[in-house]
Amino acid sequence: MSSNPITSVAPSSSPITSVSQSAPRPLAAGHNNPAHFTRLNLELRGQLFPVDRETLMLLPESVLLGLFPQGLVLSKPASWEGGDDGVFAVDFDPDCFNYILSFWSRAQLHFYGTPTTPGLFHAQKHIVEAAAQAAASSPTSASGPNSESTQNPLLSKQAIIVLREELEYFSITTPGALASVDKNGMGNEELREMKRACGRALEERRTIFAALQRNVNKENNLAEQHLIDMLCMSGFDRTDEWGYRACEPNRNIISSMALVLLKTGIHHPEPGTTDPATGEAAVPTVDAGQMATAQKLLLFWRKPARKCWWDGIEVDVPKSSSSKEMMKVKVWARRVWTLELSLVSLMTCKPLGEETC
Repeated sequence: MSSNPITSVAPSSSPITSVSQSAPRPLAAGHNNPAHFTRLNLELRGQLFPVDRETLMLLPESVLLGLFPQGLVLSKPASWEGGDDGVFAVDFDPDCFNYILSFWSRAQLHFYGTPTTPGLFHAQKHIVEAAAQAAASSPTSASGPNSESTQNPLLSKQAIIVLREELEYFSITTPGALASVDKNGMGNEELREMKRACGRALEERRTIFAALQRNVNKENNLAEQHLIDMLCMSGFDRTDEWGYRACEPNRNIISSMALVLLKTGIHHPEPGTTDPATGEAAVPTVDAGQMATAQKLLLFWRKPARKCWWDGIEVDVPKSSSSKEMMKVKVWARRVWTLELSLVSLMTCKPLGEETC
């Protein structure tokens, strides 16, 4: 078994490695209609979300792959049901999608502000300008001060850590129990109810790092401990819970997601604070050590990385569908984590999730 906390399709000596990048980007322009949609209606399990194409392109790669695992061409052939009407049916939880859009909108507003209420970016522009000047004067900066190679994107864009978990669970029955299978291997209603009860019990376990820390303690995996430490230094807390967690309908799968703002080490003083040395208004400062830690997570920008492991636990469920007496059931869970860093760009119109111009 690999000790890497995040494993890849291709072997790598790095303890944190990304998944294969051979899969095409999910969103592509339509070939049948040159005037492909700039605004789409996504039907998520019966709930309609009008979303700008630009908004979708700003979402994390891992989320787009979850929304459109087979890819999405932004213009439907007339032969499709509904023709080229801009409505796309997506098998994705609407509560999860709403959680993502709401978090993105708040993050964008907090960092970039509005024309009347400037955000953090306005206050730290001097840091961006100083970095550009330093890059321009550097003898190694042959490509100019505006090149991506000489600019730190964490200075000018709000970064968000995206952590997802897909948990597939398998309930273990005991001989002679009410929950059982027939001679054809088909489960009875008691077995189906026990599986649903196991799912509800697992869904209630919302602490993000509990399962991974349990695995670290069992196998003494220092690489996985380093992953937890790095994430907790960068924005998470060890006791944080999943922002979204729910059982998938008609499946023994629980999907979870947590979004946090990346700690970049840029400290903004309280409004009205003055610099004691100059007597002028205090300006934001940068903690170089924290910024260095944050920059390590740029490895996961547009490069989702995954970790998979098995976890054996016990949950308390009713003894039968008609009983209030509880019993312990052994559950094997296959957990897949996806880690990604996303950078929120400045929209030319209103924040994500609102009507745009």
